[in-house]
Amino acid sequence: MRIKLFKKISSTNKIFLLQNLSVMIRAGVPLADALSTLADQTKNKKLKEILFDVQNKIKEGKTFSEGLEPYQENFGEMFINMIKAGETSGQLDSVIKELHEQTNKDHKLMSKVRNALTYPIIIITAMFGIGTFMMVFVLPNITNLFTELEVQLPLPTRILIAVSNFVQANGLYLVIFIFIAVATFIKIIRTKKGKYIFDSILIKIPVISGIIKKINLARASRSLSSLIKTDITIIETLQITSRVLGNSLYKKALTESAEQVKKGNKMADVFKNYPNIFPPNIIQMVSVGEETGSLDEVLENLAVFYEEEVYSTMDNLPVIIEPVLMILIGIAVGGIALAIMMPMQTLTETI
Repeated sequence: MRIKLFKKISSTNKIFLLQNLSVMIRAGVPLADALSTLADQTKNKKLKEILFDVQNKIKEGKTFSEGLEPYQENFGEMFINMIKAGETSGQLDSVIKELHEQTNKDHKLMSKVRNALTYPIIIITAMFGIGTFMMVFVLPNITNLFTELEVQLPLPTRILIAVSNFVQANGLYLVIFIFIAVATFIKIIRTKKGKYIFDSILIKIPVISGIIKKINLARASRSLSSLIKTDITIIETLQITSRVLGNSLYKKALTESAEQVKKGNKMADVFKNYPNIFPPNIIQMVSVGEETGSLDEVLENLAVFYEEEVYSTMDNLPVIIEPVLMILIGIAVGGIALAIMMPMQTLTETI
């Protein structure tokens, strides 16, 4: 059996599975029984079917990682590789606990980012909606009034009316155009080259660049640390982490770093080739970790540092964005009000 629809298991469900599995294994519950119990407890049908299937495979003599192998698209490569490493080292309980902590941290990080971006998205959407309403329903009535009274219209008013008329006359075409443009953009950034170009542009934009770097450095450091702790080789660790991250620049850098490490180069030396995405403190700390044999610990400290940086940035993001949004709203509202009031003033003077 293989679950084909809704491939990804959500972070919330992974956390539920790992947290409870860790407790049950440490309490001495056999793995197959633990999976059966969790399958009964979960309300997620997809996860329930997978857990029952994996439980049956374990009863047939397969290992946990072998049972999970067909579901790599559901759980992710890192998840299964860490389980496999835990089985090999005989420390499955410790690895599951580590994987739970890693998944939980990553979930909190991305949730913080999503929550911080919700406010500006709502404001921008509301601005667009109000503007469209004004153009389609309010301005035509005002335009008719000015026309009946034969008021001489100033340039700002004529521009606003022209835009309103254009939106009314071509509303359907505009909707179709926007839909096609968005669909085309999504299709382009889903290609490897398109995504790389898009990420390359974002990494150069002030403020956005800093946020992207902190998020990816936090996730990369956390992933690398967790994998190294389970005795997975540095080369495999870099390869797996490159596939975990969403940013194309970091994917490419880590993939190429794995190849360079395979040739005998140190990770810190390889990172020096990517100064635009790996700051000096990362390179210095990784170098210290490699020299002292405490790379996993160093990377975990870096992960904590950058996670805190992301939390702080996301907490302050509304403070940064709100003034900009208020200025844009002020310009938009002020511009429309001015365009409407100017002919009113002319009409008053005429009377």
